[in-house]
Amino acid sequence: MRARILIAGGWGLIGSHIAKVLREAGHDLDIVLGGRNPDTGKTLAADLGASLVRLDVNAPSEGLAAAGPVDLVIAALQDPDDTLLAATLRSGAGHIGITRTVDNMASSAIMAAACAQRPAMMLGHWQAGVLTLAALSAARRFDTVDRVEMAALYDYADPIGPMTEADATGFVGEALIRQNGRWQKVLAPDAARSVRRAGQASFDAMPMGVLDTPALAAITGARDVRFDLGSGDSLGTISGSAASHDLYIDITGSRAGTPAHDRILVSDPLGQAHLTALGVLIGAERVLGLDGDRPPEGLVFPESIIDPDKAVARLRDFDVQIGALS
Repeated sequence: MRARILIAGGWGLIGSHIAKVLREAGHDLDIVLGGRNPDTGKTLAADLGASLVRLDVNAPSEGLAAAGPVDLVIAALQDPDDTLLAATLRSGAGHIGITRTVDNMASSAIMAAACAQRPAMMLGHWQAGVLTLAALSAARRFDTVDRVEMAALYDYADPIGPMTEADATGFVGEALIRQNGRWQKVLAPDAARSVRRAGQASFDAMPMGVLDTPALAAITGARDVRFDLGSGDSLGTISGSAASHDLYIDITGSRAGTPAHDRILVSDPLGQAHLTALGVLIGAERVLGLDGDRPPEGLVFPESIIDPDKAVARLRDFDVQIGALS
């Protein structure tokens, strides 16, 4: 049966990338693009064979009704009061949201647990779960994991949308890290670290309260987990190409009783918006059962329902570089 997906914020930077990637993935989908000014999305909708609907996140019921029955709503915009989330779940559709952090996801999770008739995926991880899934795939090579350190390098030549730009002030606030088996709230500037790069200049990065940190702590059992964000020239820029989005994962633990350390690079040559869209694609394929497995039910997180090795393979389908570094 043909799945029907509504992308709220569908012609924004992230929403348009999600729509394009969904088409590129080759699934038989009916795509609806939603937002406050449908005229803005006409060209994109025509290019993708999508339809348009006026949707206001502050009063979404009318837009959802106009769109007609949908299987999944992807919220590629801020929904600070869970208004769209609540209306979506009560309509009987599934939901994927990509903006929640450690600090503000409690209300969303409670709403989803109470109201979801179909899957509601909390995808407020960095790049919509890509980083966590790549780290979990790498962690499978360890018998025990003691430490997971993750870092993202943002290149100022890599475009960001108004939503991300508006969030930027929250990138250097209070952050959650796992330290010596305990949760610590730290001020980001006070807990900065230098992230080394082989053959390239190191970059300074500060911790953020994304969902990757509790996700990796829960699944791996590591006593030390953190995620940091820094800026500088990406590998794409350094090579003279377009800006890439580069993620560095350091895992320390043991194999067969011997201490071990692996470093993994995840790099999307098409930048952060494209990588986020791929994370949403992987989540949508799982939520709708487009990956061949039975769809999940209720409140779900990517780390608990997506096979990380399959996710890594899917990312490579779209030319994302994933590999070990020295």
